[in-house]
Amino acid sequence: MSFKTIYKDKNSKARICTLDLPHGQVTTPMFMPVGTNGSVKAIKHDDVKSAGYNLILGNTYHLYLRPGTEVISKFGGLHDFINWQGNILTDSGGFQIFSLAPFRKIMKEGVKFRSHIDGAYHILTPEKVVRVQEIFNSDIQMVLDVCTPPGITEKKALEAAYITADWAARAKKEWEQTADEYKGLLFGIIQGNFYKDLRKMSAQQINEIDFPGIAIGGLSVGEEYSVFQDYLSYTAEFLPEDKPRYLMGIGTPEYILDAVENGIDIFDCVFPTRIARNGTVFTEHGRVALKNAKYTFDNTPISENCDCVACRNYSKSFLRHMFKANEILGPMLATEHNLVFLRKFMADIQESIKNGTFMEFKRSFLDSYRGE
Repeated sequence: MSFKTIYKDKNSKARICTLDLPHGQVTTPMFMPVGTNGSVKAIKHDDVKSAGYNLILGNTYHLYLRPGTEVISKFGGLHDFINWQGNILTDSGGFQIFSLAPFRKIMKEGVKFRSHIDGAYHILTPEKVVRVQEIFNSDIQMVLDVCTPPGITEKKALEAAYITADWAARAKKEWEQTADEYKGLLFGIIQGNFYKDLRKMSAQQINEIDFPGIAIGGLSVGEEYSVFQDYLSYTAEFLPEDKPRYLMGIGTPEYILDAVENGIDIFDCVFPTRIARNGTVFTEHGRVALKNAKYTFDNTPISENCDCVACRNYSKSFLRHMFKANEILGPMLATEHNLVFLRKFMADIQESIKNGTFMEFKRSFLDSYRGE
């Protein structure tokens, strides 16, 4: 792996880095669109690429259940199966299993869970998750971890952190035994819930295993924004400087700016594409709910400063009509817009870091940006 820091902001921990992956170099900080089942919902892969993305996220839990490893293996991996020749990071499925709390059992060996598709029972171990992602040919694969919700006891959080560390060590050992031709990286995940001593302990445990990259998990899981900010900045203090840093599950401008300020390189979230499919889009002045009646006669684009297809060719009035009429073109155009918006947003962030003005950019952006 080649990972280099190119620029550092003078007034924060924000940085620009390059990361060489099997399917091309990526420049951070960067947002990853989420393609849970092998596609980013409501947008073609060519349009994701045209928007400037070279790294998307897939999900091991979902792809393991459907279409399954046998199908993906027939295609030599996920890239050819989905016809995406950029990089792919696959989440281990830990968060999805976390969300299935009534239907799963955490054990020392791994996790037993019921499929949300047909109710069949499955067991995933740290070793099996590594091998599944090897079959996918993931450019970055994540270890199986135990994600916990806010409000649990410190004892339960401690148990989850210890299991996460044990699984991480086992995953690293298995990854080291994958085939020589497999070039994908393995990232560890820090847990610890909302107990600072456990966050520090988990970070130390994961750092000692010496992964190529480190992720912060267990944030943005329902806690208040101020709690997120506090635990993000605290946990980030324990991340090594010489490795890529990934904050899992964030994708709004406010959260992204906080992440970048704390030296985070990569982040992902379903939120930007999910809200797009429901008619809400990002603008430099905040989110716009296109279904709102006030846009019935609005002949202006979503944003004058955006060059996406929606903004070049359509009015907010037409887009509102698409959503009110349940036409699929509405979600498609809104999804592309949100991804183009975030790509430009990341380019502006990178430019501010180059100029040493990231904190000024953050303040200026947030002064203008406000939710509708």
